Amino acid sequence: MAETANIEQADVPERTFFGHPIGLTNLFGVELWERFSFYGMLTILGYYLYYSVTDGGLGLSQDTGVGIVGAYGGLVYLSTVLGGWIADRLLGMERTVFYGGVVVMAGHIALAVLPGLAGVGVGLVLVALGSGALKANASSLLGTLYPKGDARVDGGFTLFYLGINLGAFAGPLLTGLLQREWGFHYGFGAAAIGMALGLTQYVIFRRNLGTAGREVPNPLPRGQIGRIAGVLLGVAALVAVVWVLGWVRLSNLADVTTGVIAVASVLYFAIILRSPEVTPVERTRVRAFIPLFIANAVFWSLFQQIFTVLAVYSDERMNWSIFGWTAPSSWIGSVEPVWIIALSPLFAALWTRLGSRAPSTPRKFALGVLGMGLSFWLFLPFAGGEGRSTPAVFVLLIMAGFAVSELLISPIGLAVTTQLAPEAFRAQMMALYFFSVGFGTSMAGVLAGYYETDREFAYFGLIGAVAVVAGLIMAALAPWVRRHMEGVH
Repeated sequence: MAETANIEQADVPERTFFGHPIGLTNLFGVELWERFSFYGMLTILGYYLYYSVTDGGLGLSQDTGVGIVGAYGGLVYLSTVLGGWIADRLLGMERTVFYGGVVVMAGHIALAVLPGLAGVGVGLVLVALGSGALKANASSLLGTLYPKGDARVDGGFTLFYLGINLGAFAGPLLTGLLQREWGFHYGFGAAAIGMALGLTQYVIFRRNLGTAGREVPNPLPRGQIGRIAGVLLGVAALVAVVWVLGWVRLSNLADVTTGVIAVASVLYFAIILRSPEVTPVERTRVRAFIPLFIANAVFWSLFQQIFTVLAVYSDERMNWSIFGWTAPSSWIGSVEPVWIIALSPLFAALWTRLGSRAPSTPRKFALGVLGMGLSFWLFLPFAGGEGRSTPAVFVLLIMAGFAVSELLISPIGLAVTTQLAPEAFRAQMMALYFFSVGFGTSMAGVLAGYYETDREFAYFGLIGAVAVVAGLIMAALAPWVRRHMEGVH
C-alpha cells in the first residue's frame, strides 16, 4: 500500500498554485459548489419543516423540525463510511468524488420537484449518500497531494477550507432570498444548479489531479461482492422494520442517529486497530487520534447549532433590519463564513510561515474547543425574555469567535486525519473523522430540544461551560497525544 501512495504522489503534476499542488484548485472548486448546495438547502430546511402550510412549510412541530435537521446532518457524515469504503474497495477516491456529486445533485432536484414529506425523504437520503461519498474522498484526495510530514499541509487544507466557506456563505444568501420571494422549492432548485456547476468544473479540470486517487488501495475480491450486497440489503431491511414498528420516529430521529453514530464509531475504531493491514506505527497513530475525535465531536455539538438553535434564535430573537430592509432569517448561515473567508488566508499564511514552529495539532484542537465554549457565553448578555431583540451586528461579532475556533480545529482536523491514516484505510479514516462531525451535528439536534427563550441563560451558560472544560482537558492531554502521533506534527 505504501508503494501505491508513493506512485500517486510521484504522478501528481509538478505545477503549483501559491506554492501548493495544482490539484488543490480543482478540489477547492468542487467542494465550494457542494457546500453551496448543502448549506443553501440546510439553512432553509428547518423552516420548511416547521413553518405552517400557509407559509409554504410542512407544519411539523418546531422541536421535531430542528431535530430532523440535526439528525439529517449526522446521517450525512455517517454515510461517509460508505463513501470511504467504496473508494478504498471499489472505485478509488477520484471517481467516488464525481459519482457522489451526481447523487447530491439528484437529491436537490428531488427536494425541488417532489412535494411534501415524500420529497424530503427521497431528497435528503440522496443528498446524504452523495455528500458522504464526496466529502470523505475530496479531503482524502487532497491529502494524497502532500507527502507525510509536509509543512505545507495545514496551509493547503486551510485554503481548501476557504472554498468550503465561500460556498457556505453564498448558498444561504441565494436560497434564503429565493425562498422568501418565490417559495422553498425555488431555493432547493438553486442548490441543485450549484452542484451541477461544481460537477462541470470538476470534469473540465480533472487532469490537474494527475493519477492521484485513481488507484483502489484495497480492492474487494469478486467472491465477496455477493456477501456485501447481502449485508446492505439486511441493513436496509432492519431500517424498514424499526421504522414500521415505531421505534424510530421523526420526533426521536436525532437521539437515534446520535446513538447509532456513537456505536458505529467505537466499532470502526476497533476494526482499524485490529486490522492486519495496519502496521504497529500506524496503530499508535490511530490511538492518538481518539482524543482528537472526542474533542472534535464536542466542538461540532456547539458549532452546528447554527442550523438548529441559532436558526430558531435568528427567526424569533434577532433584528435583521438593514437600513430599513429586513434580511431573511436564514442568512444566519452566511454570517460565520464571512469571517472564515476573511481569516482563512491569514491562517493559511501563518501556518505555512511557522511550519514546524506552529502549535501542535492537539493544542490547536484544545484552543478550538475552548473558543467555542467562550463564544457561547457571549450570548449571555442578551439571554432570556420574550420580546427582547438581539441586533444582527452583535451576532456577527459572536460569529467571529465561532470562525477563529473553526479555523483552529476543522481544517487542521482534515489535515491531521490524512496524515495519521493507515494506508489501507485512507478514505475510511477520513470517514471516521466525519463520524465525529456527524455525532456533534446530531447532538446539535438533540440539544435543540432543550432550548427555550425563557431558559436561554442556563442553556448557553451550561453548554458553554461543558466546552470550556473539554478544551482544558484536551490541553492537558496534548503532550501525550503529540508523542503518540509518531512523526506527524
